[in-house]
Amino acid sequence: MFGLLGLLKTQRAQAHCDIPCGIYDPITAKIAAQTAQKMVQRIQALEVPAANATPEARRVYASTLARYVAVKEEHAEVCKKELRILWADYFRPEHVQKYPNLHTDFWNAQKLAGQVKQKVDLDAAKQLVDSVDKIAATFWETKNVKYADPNATVRYGT
Repeated sequence: MFGLLGLLKTQRAQAHCDIPCGIYDPITAKIAAQTAQKMVQRIQALEVPAANATPEARRVYASTLARYVAVKEEHAEVCKKELRILWADYFRPEHVQKYPNLHTDFWNAQKLAGQVKQKVDLDAAKQLVDSVDKIAATFWETKNVKYADPNATVRYGT
């Protein structure tokens, strides 16, 4: 029987978490937003090789730029995913009643993450970090945890 199961094609399932597990934290979205912002800064600071640069210098530039762009886009997508998890799995109708701008806050953050993926726009990246911080503050408030400093690492609350 085991040999037969090994022949069946399966897909790997990933979830967070429709059980629900009850473990939620906006820190992953925050780190992802900050990483995307840092990549935008690095892309903007990257010096384009001069016209007479060596082929090696051009390859190094192209490789570095490609890596920065890939990381920026990957982390902007991680941010979107983590925000969707919080929105769909953590926040409940009573949260929306208490925080009437919650839907708009998530919608704006999702749109900003999309802009960060599409462009090299430092203003959009900064706005994304600020939007995630606002959502994180709301999240922690729902758990009665003070979230005064958006640059601080917040530990699990009650």
